[in-house]
Amino acid sequence: MTDVIKVQDAGTADQAKFVAAILIVIAGVAAYYLLPNESSWLRWLAVVVSLALAALVVWFSWYGTQFKQFVELARVELRKVVWPNRQETGMTTLVVFVFVVVAGLFFWLLDFVLAWATRAITGQGG
Repeated sequence: MTDVIKVQDAGTADQAKFVAAILIVIAGVAAYYLLPNESSWLRWLAVVVSLALAALVVWFSWYGTQFKQFVELARVELRKVVWPNRQETGMTTLVVFVFVVVAGLFFWLLDFVLAWATRAITGQGG
């Protein structure tokens, strides 16, 4: 499988859009703190609106295009995944549970032996 990946950087306009989006978010957070006398829901609305506007600005930039392409490629790869059937899932779960029980018993026994050895050597312990 050879996929051709074209590498292209964001232009100056796209970088300006990204900076504008950051400034919009900062303005929303600043509005939250600069309006202490307003009701809480109105202050939070300023933050949510600023986040939505910033997302909209980024969506129509090169970064948004790259994100859309990433999501599309991720969906293509997700379709390639072979999911286990019910029997395989059950057997894997059983193996994990058995391993957890065996590991738990091993570490309990190890703790027991080390505690016994510590008591035998030092004469102290519970």
